[in-house]
Amino acid sequence: MIDPFNAFTTLLPEGPLTNGLTPDGPLAGTSFAAKDLFDVAGHVTLAGSKINADDGKVAAQDATLVARLKAAGCRLVGMTNMDEYAYGFATENSHYGTTRNPHDPSRIAGGSSGGSAAAVAAGLVDIALGSDTNGSIRVPASLCGVYGLKPTFGRLSRAGVYPFVHSLDHAGLFARTPAMLAAAYDALQGPDPRDPAQGQRPVEPVALTPDMPPLRVGVLGGFFATGAAPEAHTALAHVGDGLAGLGCSIAPALLTGASQARSAAFCMTAMEGGSLHRADLMTRPMDFDPAVRDRMLAGLLMPADLLLAARRVRRIVADQARALFADFDLLLSPATPCSAPRIGEATIEIEGQQVPVRANLGMFCQPISFIGLPAISVPALADTPLPIGVQMIAPAWAEARLIDAAHHLHRAGITGTTGPTP
Repeated sequence: MIDPFNAFTTLLPEGPLTNGLTPDGPLAGTSFAAKDLFDVAGHVTLAGSKINADDGKVAAQDATLVARLKAAGCRLVGMTNMDEYAYGFATENSHYGTTRNPHDPSRIAGGSSGGSAAAVAAGLVDIALGSDTNGSIRVPASLCGVYGLKPTFGRLSRAGVYPFVHSLDHAGLFARTPAMLAAAYDALQGPDPRDPAQGQRPVEPVALTPDMPPLRVGVLGGFFATGAAPEAHTALAHVGDGLAGLGCSIAPALLTGASQARSAAFCMTAMEGGSLHRADLMTRPMDFDPAVRDRMLAGLLMPADLLLAARRVRRIVADQARALFADFDLLLSPATPCSAPRIGEATIEIEGQQVPVRANLGMFCQPISFIGLPAISVPALADTPLPIGVQMIAPAWAEARLIDAAHHLHRAGITGTTGPTP
C-alpha cells in the first residue's frame, strides 16, 4: 500500500496468518489501523517517540482493542503516526515527520491521533483506533472530515495502550460512516480483566433507529460560543438546523465551568504526563520532541496542590453537566475552533487575534474529556472550504444515542465524509 500522507509509522504485510484475524467475524472484509501507542504483538510500541524506538521493547501481546477488532474479522494494516507520547494536536512529529491532511496536503491532519484520522479520510482503512486525552480523536476527526468517537471514560479497555495521563486517557475510534462506527464500537465493547480501571459494563449494542428520535438538543454558548472562526460557526449552525429539520428541539445551553475545566485539564495533563516520564526527562532530555519535553518539564515544576485543585474542579463541572442533561438529551458545540491550519503554522487568527495553534485546537474538546462524557465529532457538509466537525455530547454511557443521531444526520446528507472511498 502507498501512504502518500505519512499516516503510518509501520505497514504490515497482508494475510490472516500475519495479522491474526478471524476471517468470518462480523467485520470480515474490513481493515483497520491502530495509533502507534496500541500494542501489536511482535512490534515496538513507538508512541511517537525516539526513546521507545531506541529501547526496542517488543509487545508480547496485542492491546485488547486490537485483539477484539481482529477477532471480529477486521484486518490490521499498520500502526499510525501521532504526536510524541500523545502530547499535541498537530501530528507534526520531529522523529517520524508530519502527517498531511488528505483534503489539502499543505495542512495538518490534527492530533494526537492524526495518522489514524488521515488513514480513514484517505480511504486507506475503514476503521482506525485512536486515543483521546484532551481531544486527540475529535480534533483530527474534525480537521480530516471523518467521524470520531470518544466514548465515556472507562467504557473501552486501555489494556496494552501506552499511557499519557491515567486520569484522562480514553480509547476510541474513527470511521467514514456512523454505521461502520457502530459495528466497530460494538466489537470493542465489554469488560476486560486486563484493565482494572475500566467500567465493568456489559456490551450495550448500538441500535440504529429507523426514524430520528425527537431529541432535546442544547447548543452550548458562553465559552463554546467564543474563540471560533467563521467556518466553525457555519458548521455548528448547519448541524443544529439539520437536527431541527429532523424533528429535534433546539435551545441554548450553558456549561458554566467549561473555562475552568479547560485550565484544570492543562494542569493535570502537564503534571501527570511529566511525572510519567520523569526518569527520561532527567537522563535523556534531548531525545524528546522539544515541544513535548518543555511542556512536561513545566508540569514537573507545578506545585502538587494544583493537582488537587484540578480534581475539585472536575467534580464541580461534572455535576454541572449532569444537571444540564436533566433538560437536554444531547449538547452541541464546535469540535475545533477552525479548519486545518497549514503545516508549520505556529498561530492562527481567531476573532481578530493571533493565538497559538497547538494550545487552542482542542479548546472545545478539553472540558468534555476532563469530565469523561462521551462525545463524537461529525463532519458537517456545510459551505466551508475545508472539512470541519461539530461536537455532539451525551450523558455518561449514552454512546448509542450519539452514534444513532450521527447516523440520521449522515443519512439526511447533513454530515458525511468526502474524498476518496475505500
